[in-house]
Amino acid sequence: QDQLVESGGGLVQAGGSLRLSCAASGRTFSRYNFGWFRQAPGKEREFVGAISWSPALEFYADSVRGRFTLSRDTAKNTVYLQMNNLKPDDTAVYYCAAGFGSTWSLRSADEYDSWGQGTQVTVSS
Repeated sequence: QDQLVESGGGLVQAGGSLRLSCAASGRTFSRYNFGWFRQAPGKEREFVGAISWSPALEFYADSVRGRFTLSRDTAKNTVYLQMNNLKPDDTAVYYCAAGFGSTWSLRSADEYDSWGQGTQVTVSS
């Protein structure tokens, strides 16, 4: 069964860091594009960042660019989201997604066909 499992969320003070992991199992996701989205209470799900397979590109939302960094370990079928200088506005449930969508449309949730269950990130002020 194809599965994406996020981990690494938690409670952190503003200015702190967390690293989220997204472990893929059930099939080889090595050629997939991966994206991260988040949803805060009462708000719509929003794009955070994406990393494409080919060409190898990274995309970030303006709100996180310069603070968040994506990486992938193909051998481990795992994608990471390093989050630095966290702010209270970053508080949300973070979701990992995988898909074969267009590299140039990875900001759209429609480009992904597999989703994780989410991990909570809470940033206190």
